[in-house]
Amino acid sequence: MSDKGPFLYRPLCDSDISEYTEMLYNSFNAWYWKHGWGKDYFGCRPNETSVFYDIYNDLTPGQSIAAFDKNTNQLAGACFYHPRDTHVSLGIMAVHPNFWRQGIGRGMVEHILKFTREKGYKSCRLVGSAINMNSFSLYNRCGFVPRVSYNDLVINVPADKLNFKAPFRDRVKDARLSDVGKMGELEMEISGIRRELDYRYAIENPRGILHAAVFENDKEGLDGFMISVKHPALNMLGPCVARSEETALALISRELERFKGTWSLFLIPMQNRKMVEQAYKWGAVNVETHLKQVWGEFQPFKGVNMPSFLPETG
Repeated sequence: MSDKGPFLYRPLCDSDISEYTEMLYNSFNAWYWKHGWGKDYFGCRPNETSVFYDIYNDLTPGQSIAAFDKNTNQLAGACFYHPRDTHVSLGIMAVHPNFWRQGIGRGMVEHILKFTREKGYKSCRLVGSAINMNSFSLYNRCGFVPRVSYNDLVINVPADKLNFKAPFRDRVKDARLSDVGKMGELEMEISGIRRELDYRYAIENPRGILHAAVFENDKEGLDGFMISVKHPALNMLGPCVARSEETALALISRELERFKGTWSLFLIPMQNRKMVEQAYKWGAVNVETHLKQVWGEFQPFKGVNMPSFLPETG
């Protein structure tokens, strides 16, 4: 717990969930409405955004920082952070519209970077909007460097006939707990990071909203994996790690079957043109762009890396 100016900073707890979901819902809806996106960024009820608290707290309990107004005790802002095997990931951040531009975001980022340094991690990572100049400036001033740019694509998935064909789809299988070590080795090879807790959690799927698939090669190894989330607050493919664009497309094609009759969001690195062009052919449309931003060390990717927002990817 820390005391900075008019705000008290401490981790979120279960008794904060109701106020947190309202703050998160209002923060995102207000920002996107102000910038011409319509009033409903979250197409769900406010209380359903509690899934962000639930999953982060399942993975790393207590790893959040929130700001409370000292006079009213109102929750002014909150951010999760996720210490992983190789790095710290900065998760979803939100500030209540009544408290915008009062330094709350800066206070939370500084708290997380202090944790990163004190625990000996060499990097902190996030995926942030490229159109929100306030958040971009915040992260950039704190030392985060943009490393990869992404097309944010949304695709409507028919309820019956699917046309998302891709070669080698027959090599995509449901992930098993015995795959966790191989998934870790693959991501370390391609992205220079490892997060086996996340893979295991997705495979075990205690809340019934995640799924994990793997692309098996002919040498009893893996060439890729994909995790996805299906929930009223977020339908999204990712994280995905693959040795090639063909492998990633096979994983996307298979995982989209989870979303029959609804839609899914996914982020493709802009330099992966084969994937981008195939997504357009399938009917995907651009809705935004995001940037992978890194404080500290970064190894350029040696394959395909698709991020997610839940939990925030490395």
